[in-house]
This record gives sequence, structure tokens and C-alpha cells, in this order.
Amino acid sequence: MTSSETAKATRVACWQPAWIGGESGRDDFLERLARAAAAAADGGAELLVTPEMSATGYQLGLARTVELAEPADGALADGVREIAVRNRLAIVYGWPELADGGVYNSVQLVGSDGAVAARYRKTHLYGEFDRSVFAPGDRLVVQAKLGSLTVGLLICYDVEFPETVRAHALAGTELLVVPTALVRPWEFVPRTLVAARAFESQLFVAYVNWYGAGPHGYCGLGRVVGPDGLLRAEGPGDAEALFVAEVDRAAIDASRRATPYLLNRRPELYGAAQ
Repeated sequence: MTSSETAKATRVACWQPAWIGGESGRDDFLERLARAAAAAADGGAELLVTPEMSATGYQLGLARTVELAEPADGALADGVREIAVRNRLAIVYGWPELADGGVYNSVQLVGSDGAVAARYRKTHLYGEFDRSVFAPGDRLVVQAKLGSLTVGLLICYDVEFPETVRAHALAGTELLVVPTALVRPWEFVPRTLVAARAFESQLFVAYVNWYGAGPHGYCGLGRVVGPDGLLRAEGPGDAEALFVAEVDRAAIDASRRATPYLLNRRPELYGAAQ
């Protein structure tokens, strides 16, 4: 057997919360996160993934977003680290990051030891709201180790570009974590596009969304999709949920043997599209 075939599967919990709309503060988020983290840990999860801007809510407008923005090592990070350590659970959370004289749409992976393992700033900004509020990140492939598993980070619109996911696959990402804040009528993205991305780049994708009315209607439908394009777990379209999936590296090996897209690539023919 190969080492990946004997490796233990990693249990990943995905929290699909009700949209909070920016009215609640840091303490309220941390209380909600603590409850989700405890439930995830009770279910044997090693990683908890939350949506885009999970600490504040999304589409809040410039003034409120700036008001809620914090540096990466601020009080919010301290609270998340404490929850991670208490529950012996790694956590991915999103917030407006105050840095370099601007605000970034960021996610941070905090390990079960409380150390920050990775931080990613959204590189592909969607629409006028994103571009009017946030500065774009300039580093696409951000990874961290969760045990022996290589975890990569993207945010929402980023995953809709095949180049972003392929870049992660070529860099060795095995689980691609994608916090999102997707609204109706774009249910096509989780239902079809996420599965296509996972299949064509042969990795696991954890796509985690809000649900609730909000200003536009967040559609839920978070999911974990395997490297074979098949659904491993999903959230509903109309309720808060915590769902768990197993990420098995042996499944990646099996998918890449069955359909060797990465091996059969011919980048010398693709030019700028490679």
C-alpha cells in the first residue's frame, strides 16, 4: 500500500449559518462560533470551515465594513484561537482585514494549537461592492498542513476560475477550502461548477456558504465534493446547518489513476492559458 492509502481520513465540518447582516458584533460571532466548534469537535471533526466574512456578514457597505475591520492579529483572532485550542480543532474564518492602509476580504486558518497556519486575501473581486470596498490580494496559492493533508484557501468568486483551482492542484493542494457568500439565482455554482472544479483538478473542495434572506438572498447549498466530482456532504438551501465529510487522500490517488488529467497536460501548447 502507498502512504496515502494507509493514511487516516480527515473529518471536515462545514458551518452554514444564518446571515447576520453586520448588526452583531465580535462577541456575538465568537459565541456562535464556539457552539459550532463544540458540535464539530463532538462529531470528530479536525477542521471547521465557515463562510466568507463569517465574523461580520457580507455586503455591509463601505462604512460598516471599515468599522468592523480588524488586523490579522486583533481581538477577533485572539477569540478564534481560544476556541480552536479549547476544542482541539482547526478553524477557517473570514473577516475584513485591516492592513497596508486598506481593507482585504480575508480568511485565516487557525490550527488546533492556536497558531495561525495560513491567511489568504481574495484575489478575484466580484462586482462593484467588492471592488469599491476591498483591495485585491496578490498571492493566489496559499496552503497549510493539517496533519499530513495539504489544505489550500480560496474565497467565493475565486473558485469560478478554472485557473485558480488548477494552480492549487499543481502546487499539491488536496483539500481546497472555499468560504463563500453566494446569493440566488446563482445556485448553478455549487450544484454544477464546484463539482466540475473538483473533478477536473482531482482534489476535494469544501464550499461553505451562508443561508438567509439578507439583501439578496443567500442560497446555502454548501458542500464537500470529492476528486471524482461526487458529493460527499451538503447543506440545505433553506436552513442553518453543520455537516461533516471525510477527506480521504486515497480517493485523490484513485481519481488521478482513473482520469490522469494532471499527468496528461501539455502546457507547452497552452501559452498564456497554462
